[in-house]
Amino acid sequence: MIRSFLLFFFAKNPPCTYTQTKNYVDVYMKWKKDQYLDSIDHIHMSIQLKPIISLKNVIAQNPNGCVPISDVSKKGLHFDVKVKVARFLRQYPSIFEEFTGPQYNLPWFRLTQEAAEIDREERRLYENCKEDLIERLKKFILMSKQKVLPLKVIQGMLWYLGLPEDFMECLDMNLDGSLRVVEMEEGLKGLAVESNERFLSVLQRNAMKKGVYSNEPMEAIEFPHFPSKGVRLRRKIEVWLKEFQKVPYMSPYEDYSHLDPNSDIAEKRVAGFLHELLCLFVEHSAERRRLLCLKKYFGLPQKVHKAFERHPYMFYLSLRNKTCTAILKEAYCDKMAIERHPVLRIRNKYINLMKESEVILKRRRVNNPYVERPKLDLDLDCADEEERVELGRL
Repeated sequence: MIRSFLLFFFAKNPPCTYTQTKNYVDVYMKWKKDQYLDSIDHIHMSIQLKPIISLKNVIAQNPNGCVPISDVSKKGLHFDVKVKVARFLRQYPSIFEEFTGPQYNLPWFRLTQEAAEIDREERRLYENCKEDLIERLKKFILMSKQKVLPLKVIQGMLWYLGLPEDFMECLDMNLDGSLRVVEMEEGLKGLAVESNERFLSVLQRNAMKKGVYSNEPMEAIEFPHFPSKGVRLRRKIEVWLKEFQKVPYMSPYEDYSHLDPNSDIAEKRVAGFLHELLCLFVEHSAERRRLLCLKKYFGLPQKVHKAFERHPYMFYLSLRNKTCTAILKEAYCDKMAIERHPVLRIRNKYINLMKESEVILKRRRVNNPYVERPKLDLDLDCADEEERVELGRL
């Protein structure tokens, strides 16, 4: 029955009509705020959490389990901390505990008992879920043009993929037999997947579960749509989206080199790629600017960022934190459709400690509104200089 329908469908709509036509009219779509998606903590607190995790790792990996401020005070840019590192650490007393060091009265920092326990749980999770995390990395690489990506691109995506921060430093231990370090153009080193394993996208798997997709060539899959409250599209955009759903779906893991970049099927391939990419990420979201570096290696159009705007029923662009974050709506409007990332539970625990820190600081301000810290403690980035002076006196 399905096969007969497909033969009839392609007789009326041969594949070439989709690969050679572009029916979309580029018109302005007004942005509409979504209160629910703007209120999800693990998406919007991820920006602050990333440097916290980096500093936490420095402390946890130290043999003594603590570090003097002089070890990290000059590395604000490395940790992507916009304020002085000492001040940043003091903003999270539920994670970082400050104490006076053995020499020169310099402040030292260690993890609180709660943070240390979460850190141990995090390390156990990386061991137990290693296969799942490696599979996500493989899928990420397999969506690229040549099934190989520069190490620097993978390094920039480790946070989103949920891989440990030091993953690239221990590649020999972390990689399985299907991943190999190779030489690329321009003297770059890359990571390649050497496997005949074939993956289905999340959209394909969900459509097959519903019985509306049989994995035939040039078969259409309708994208799941979740309109935000109050969002109204212009009539011609609604018409285009309705027709767009009938366009054959091309998996992001398939070869797309034969496609006309100006065709509807190429547009659907880009939207499908972004959907699958965000499905692989921990929060199913990412800063839009962070994705721009992927254009060259994934065959994306120059204005790929416009795809998020052209499909407002699939993606939401949040403007919180003075940045633009692309969010996959399906992950939060149909929670059974996409598998939950194993690392998300750990990050939520750290976020709870961040919230607890806000309560502690507020309580301190209420109880001691006029108490100020000594001037020495406020400007701890000068700690190195003071240490040298003390050593000179000795």
